[in-house]
Amino acid sequence: MNNQTVQDTVQKNKAVKKYLNFINGEWVESESGRYTRNTNPVNGEVLGEVVASTKADVDKAVQAAKEAQKKWRNVPAPERADFLYKVAYLLKERKEELAQTLTLEMGKVISEARGEVQEAIDMAFYMAGEGRRMFGDTVPSELRNKFAMSVRVPVGIAGLITPWNFPIAIASWKSLPALVTGNAVVWKPASETPFLAGEFVKIYEEAGLPKGLVNLVYGSGGEVGNAIVEHPEIDIVSFTGSNEVGKQINGRAGELLKRTSLEMGGKNAVTVLEDADIDLAVDGIIWSAFGTSGQRCTACSRIIVHEAVKEELEQKLLKRMETLKVGDGLDESVDVGPVINRSSLERIHSYVKIGKDEGAKLLKGGEILTDNGLDKGNFYAPTLFTDVKSDMRIAQEEIFGPVASIIPVQSLEEAIEVNNSVEFGLSSSIFTGDVNRAFQAMRDLDTGIVYINAGTTGAEIHLPFGGTKGTGNGHRDSGVASLDVYTEWKSVYVDYSGKIQRAQIDNY
Repeated sequence: MNNQTVQDTVQKNKAVKKYLNFINGEWVESESGRYTRNTNPVNGEVLGEVVASTKADVDKAVQAAKEAQKKWRNVPAPERADFLYKVAYLLKERKEELAQTLTLEMGKVISEARGEVQEAIDMAFYMAGEGRRMFGDTVPSELRNKFAMSVRVPVGIAGLITPWNFPIAIASWKSLPALVTGNAVVWKPASETPFLAGEFVKIYEEAGLPKGLVNLVYGSGGEVGNAIVEHPEIDIVSFTGSNEVGKQINGRAGELLKRTSLEMGGKNAVTVLEDADIDLAVDGIIWSAFGTSGQRCTACSRIIVHEAVKEELEQKLLKRMETLKVGDGLDESVDVGPVINRSSLERIHSYVKIGKDEGAKLLKGGEILTDNGLDKGNFYAPTLFTDVKSDMRIAQEEIFGPVASIIPVQSLEEAIEVNNSVEFGLSSSIFTGDVNRAFQAMRDLDTGIVYINAGTTGAEIHLPFGGTKGTGNGHRDSGVASLDVYTEWKSVYVDYSGKIQRAQIDNY
């Protein structure tokens, strides 16, 4: 990528004055007539204005989705998949531009942004392939001259609520399986990343999807998010975000007998045993703890280390942390970008104070960065605590920033106990050279994702993504498992005997 390409993208986004809703195939104003500003987390510069939508806008989107889905559900799945292939190729063609837009409004470093767009590309190709699979079952009937099978059918209208930290990857995890299985979509993206959402929807539009299948409604969670949850004609709500909001959604949706798919974060740990390759573990921890400025649901915020190698690991981590460059993610040499906004910055800093008050030892970081031109942005120093106890708040609560805590242990069994002691269960990792202990960890770590000799991040789209306990409600994004979120199972019996046969009665 050359500097001119970056500047062209920056100038293009500066020129964007307004982003509108996309409802029934048209870019339209909100009923409210109001706008909110979108700012760059690097310097606070206003990037543009976005419509602030209302319940009335959601109603219009749902009605458009309802009409479109009536026809879409009857389109053969391989034909639906053809549109997704077009989306995949358009994403691939515009990968660099999308990545730069992502970095501009969210802040993650450009290499990570490219990786995220690639994840959306991979998901589009993969889900397009499901148009020719989407397997059900054919099974023998217990009665003569009778055929039995099960098939997937679409749920109806999917309300998607997505976060700012992976604004196109997670949107692809949700929208693509929803569409290939015959549903229509009403999507509320995060308020912090509206431009990339708009660019993604433009790709759906250019791919030629019928009007009304993909509807984009900008706005706050309180206004638009609640309207999606409450709307009687939205059949499923798929949400990625905070545990607090997810619980509220699940409670209300349960009262309405509405399906939900929830992914609500984690408190992930890397375990380093005494026989581990320490240099490899350091690589995995640095990437997992400080990539995306720690703003990942899979980020490593706990480092569970055997006391025999604790000092060596600490020293090597500190040495590596010295080399991390913090700054504008569009600079190819930067390792750690800004956090998303000022309130996140203050929340992270408050947790550092909590850690100190609890008696944890601060080894490095723990400050808001303002030197070298960083004063206008939202930059936090990569931070490392040691001598942390597993019941401290900084070892239990999700901080969602570049803060990691070292927790010493004396055995694998104690490490597993500490790993499992939090309310979340998304991702875990263990570094060891012993295959027996690796398999014990694979069995006993109670997370939805387990890594052996790797960090806590790096999910691939052809496997299920999600977790246990407070992380979610049992559903999974990505992989074949995501089809279960957006489909109902229908059992079909065809009796060609010419008479009424009673199962469990006439055959015994």
